[in-house]
Amino acid sequence: MQGDGKFDSLTANSFSDGARFSVEDLSRNLIRYGAPFLPCLIERVAGSYVYDERGRAMLDFTSGQMSAILGHNHPEIVATMKAAASEPVHLFSGLLTRSVVQLAEVLADLLGPKLSKAILLSTGAESNEAAIRLAKLYTGGYEILAFDLAWHGMTGAAFPTTFSAKRRGYGPPIPGVMALPTPYVYRRPDWAGDTFELDMLDYAFALIDRQSVGALAAVIVEPILSSGGMIEPPPGYLIRLHEKCRERGMLLIADEAQTGLGRTGRMFACEHHGITPDIMTLSKTLGAGLPLAATITSPEIEQFCHDRNFLFYTTHVSDPFPARIGLKAIEIILRDQMTSRAAEKGAHLNRGLLELQERHECIGDVRGRGLFAGIEFVKDRVTKAPAVRFGAAVSRRCFELGLNINIVQLPGMGGVMRMAPPLTISHAELDKGVAIIDEAITDCLAAGLLAN
Repeated sequence: MQGDGKFDSLTANSFSDGARFSVEDLSRNLIRYGAPFLPCLIERVAGSYVYDERGRAMLDFTSGQMSAILGHNHPEIVATMKAAASEPVHLFSGLLTRSVVQLAEVLADLLGPKLSKAILLSTGAESNEAAIRLAKLYTGGYEILAFDLAWHGMTGAAFPTTFSAKRRGYGPPIPGVMALPTPYVYRRPDWAGDTFELDMLDYAFALIDRQSVGALAAVIVEPILSSGGMIEPPPGYLIRLHEKCRERGMLLIADEAQTGLGRTGRMFACEHHGITPDIMTLSKTLGAGLPLAATITSPEIEQFCHDRNFLFYTTHVSDPFPARIGLKAIEIILRDQMTSRAAEKGAHLNRGLLELQERHECIGDVRGRGLFAGIEFVKDRVTKAPAVRFGAAVSRRCFELGLNINIVQLPGMGGVMRMAPPLTISHAELDKGVAIIDEAITDCLAAGLLAN
């Protein structure tokens, strides 16, 4: 270990301006954590764009990690950060500031009396940990159900409910977690009818009831599964699921990490399905790119758990700095009518994607709500054979052409291109993104990559 010398000597080998380098250069001192590093360094960001060390602009169709819902470095968010930095940034967890209390009040006003008690945390996984912990304490059970293509986080209780990630090699997960089949309408069997997903839900719970040891606590769901492939349950599904929870004394947890705060054309994606969950978790979009999350439940559940000494005492619970950012983000979304704008811009994006589907047989499905969309690549539309490598190639080509976009590559399904651009994106930028996707598909088809 080197403990003496000047800092400049430690950074002598840093990359110089305009240098060319490889991914190996970039990652030589980093633990690689799943997502492949791209061969560039980001120097600045603005709105819908990120700019690398050479000044090359890349249109960002993923809002960072699906989080920068108001675009990168929104002027009012930046101004709020600067002002908040001169006030309390971090405090002892038993001390509260006005911003923390106000953010909890605003969330309660948005969600109504059935969801009016919040705890403010840092990440989506952390908020799901708190939700699962509340559900276990409230019900007295420990068995948790999640969709088999779900992603709810990487931490202790959240990771076992994350079935879309690689699970092998980490030892046994916490006991009691069971999978429900994802209601994946596009891949419904040819022989199945319109009620197939609801029938499968009935069958799944019959199996769950046989496996359960009588300790069912909760189901945790994304109203639209993102990492699982931008999959939305069909109409009536989540209502039926909530009914099955109530029949068994379970709670329904809605993970709105990516769908919350207007992205789908409603303030919360649960509104599309006519349900109010027992617990809702928010993250990503709540901080507009900064680490901020919330777990929100009813006064009844909160009181019951408080009486039984609910414990979720973390270093950054109720931190004032991110709370200020969350307040400003919600203020902008409401003031500028971002929810209705997301619905209108989403319709514009959807029209562009459907036009791509008409021209390219490799696009099997176009789906999503608002500015939360996906296209699924297949080798042909009859068999719906997955085109995972082709989808990855299209994503790489998009990057080369100046579009940052995410591809889902899960076993047994096609490559699904995920889109979650910021709500501040313009129609012209949406059109540009669709045009780049079109060019990337055309290039990859010309190279014969669909046959691989």
